Amino acid sequence: MRGTQELEPRGRILTLMALVLSAYLILLGRLAYWQVWRHPDMARLAAAYHDDTITLPAVRGNILDRNGALLVTNTPVFSIFASPDQLSAAERSDIAAKLAPLLQLSAADILAKLATARQFVYLARRVPSSVAHQLDALRLPGIGKVAETQRSYVDGGVAGTSLAANLLGFANDEGQGNYGVEGFYNKTLAGQPGFEATVRDLANRPIVLSDRQRRDPVNGMTLQLSLDSTIQVVAERALADGVQKYQAESGSLIIMEPATGRIVAWADVPSYDANQFATTPTAQFIDPIVSSLYEPGSVMKVVTLSGALDDHAITPDTRFNETGVAVVGGVAIRNWDNRAHGNVTMTQVLQNSLNVGAIKAQQMEGAAPFYQYLQKFGIGASTGVDVAAETAEPLRDLAKWKPVELATASFGQGVDTTPIEMLAAINVAASGGNLVWPHVVDQVIDANGVHHPVAPRIVRQVVSAKTAQQMQQMMVQVVEHGSGFAARIDGFKNRIAGKTGTASIPENGKYLPDATIGSFVGFVPVDHPQFIMLVITRKPKVLFEGAYVAAPIWKTVASALITQWQIAP
Repeated sequence: MRGTQELEPRGRILTLMALVLSAYLILLGRLAYWQVWRHPDMARLAAAYHDDTITLPAVRGNILDRNGALLVTNTPVFSIFASPDQLSAAERSDIAAKLAPLLQLSAADILAKLATARQFVYLARRVPSSVAHQLDALRLPGIGKVAETQRSYVDGGVAGTSLAANLLGFANDEGQGNYGVEGFYNKTLAGQPGFEATVRDLANRPIVLSDRQRRDPVNGMTLQLSLDSTIQVVAERALADGVQKYQAESGSLIIMEPATGRIVAWADVPSYDANQFATTPTAQFIDPIVSSLYEPGSVMKVVTLSGALDDHAITPDTRFNETGVAVVGGVAIRNWDNRAHGNVTMTQVLQNSLNVGAIKAQQMEGAAPFYQYLQKFGIGASTGVDVAAETAEPLRDLAKWKPVELATASFGQGVDTTPIEMLAAINVAASGGNLVWPHVVDQVIDANGVHHPVAPRIVRQVVSAKTAQQMQQMMVQVVEHGSGFAARIDGFKNRIAGKTGTASIPENGKYLPDATIGSFVGFVPVDHPQFIMLVITRKPKVLFEGAYVAAPIWKTVASALITQWQIAP
C-alpha cells in the first residue's frame, strides 16, 4: 500500500512531462510546416505587408470678401490609388475591367497605369464621394483611396465664369496656387502637410502602429480680401456688356480706395471659370491688369501736368497760343482732332485732352524734371500689388531719350505701363499727393482664428497737397466741360474728377492705323474720394475714343457703387 502511494506522484510527473513533450513536438511540427512546407506562401503574405508613410494633407485656406462672404472654399473629394507591386497580372486585368466604368476611364488606360512595379500610383484624382463609396463596395485588392479637398470658386457675374477669376487665380490638382491671389499667397494658403508612418495590408488598408512617427498637418490660413462681391458682380457685367456693345477685343476694370489702396473690384473680359481650369486655354489665365503692358494715352496727361504744376513750371491758368501742332526733333505732332485751339489755359489743355498742350507743359518743365516726376509717379516700376505675375517696363536712362520721345511720353505714347501701375499713378491726385500701395488682402486669419491685418502703406509723397488739389479741380473740368462728359452722374455736378484716354497701339515698330485702346479714370467725390476707377477697352470697333467706349462703363459701375455704399456728394 505504501509502495503504491510512492508511485503516484512519480506517475503524475511522468504524465505531465509527456504532455509537455507532446505539446512541444506539436509546436515544432507546426513551425516546420509553416517555415518549410508553407514558406513560399508566408513569404508572399509578408511581402503584402509593407511600410508606408501616409501624407496627411493640410486643408487649404478659404478666401473671403470684405464682408466675410466666401469667394473660394474647399469641397471633400477622394483620390483613387493602387499598389501595382502587390498585384498579379490577372488581378490587374480584373481590377481594370471593374474600375473603368466607375472612374469613367478605359480599361486600357487603367492597365497602363498599373503596368509598373511602383508601390503607389494614382488612378484618378479628386473624384466625388459617391464614386468613393462605390469603390468601397467593390473591395478590390491593392486599391485604396485618400480623402482630399478640391477648390470651389463661386459663380461670376457673367455666365461661364467664376467671380474675379483673373484676380483670384486657381489651385491645381496638386494643390499648387497658380496666378492671382492663389499664386501670390500660395504658401500662406497651402499650410504644411503632416505625415504618419504605417504598415499597409494586402488591401492597402493602413495599420497604424503606436510606435510609429506622426506629425499633424498645419492647415492653411484664410485670406480676407478688400474685394466687394456685390460691386464685383456689377463691374463684371457692365464691362462685359460694354465690350460686347463696342465690339472690343477685351476690357479691364479696377476700383480702389484712394487713401488706403484697398482693391474694391477687379474685372477682365474675357475671363474664365476657375473650376474648369484643366480645360481652359492657358492664355486666358494671363491677367492684363498686372501682366500686360500698354501705352496708356492721354490719361498720362494727369501725370505730366501734375509734375509741371508741382515743379512750378505752370499753373492751372497758364496760357499759351495752341496752334494745333508741335514740331519736335523735326517731327510734327498734332492734336487728336487736328485742330488749333488758340489761346488756352493748362486747365483747358487737360479738359480738351490737347497733345500739343501736354508737350508745352513738358517743355516748360524741362527734360530732367519731367523724367524724375515719371519715376516719382511710379511709371516704369512694379506697384508691388499682392497678385502674382506683375510686370513692368523700366524707363530707359534719360540720356537715351530723344526730345520727340519725351514729347510723346507727355501724352502717354511711347511709354509702357500696366493698368494697375497707371491706376496707382493717377491715384496720386486723388490721395492728396501720395503714391499709395495697391493691395488686395485685408487680413490673414490663422488656424487659431487670430486676425492679422494688412496695414495700408504710402510708398512716398509725389506732389504737394496743393498740387493734388489743383489737379483734382482740373479733372473736374474734364467731366463738366470736356471729354469726360459721358461720366456725369445726376446729383454729382462738379463732384466727379476724371480723364479720358485714347491710345494708339504699336505693333512691329509702327502704330496700327485703325486700332486704339480707350480708357477713362475717375474718382468721387472730388475732395474726399471714396473710390477711384479705371476702365479700359481694347481695340473697339464701334467708336474708338475713351470718352465713348470707357466713360459710359465707368458711369454704370460708379452709379451702382454710389448707391451701394451710400456715398453723398
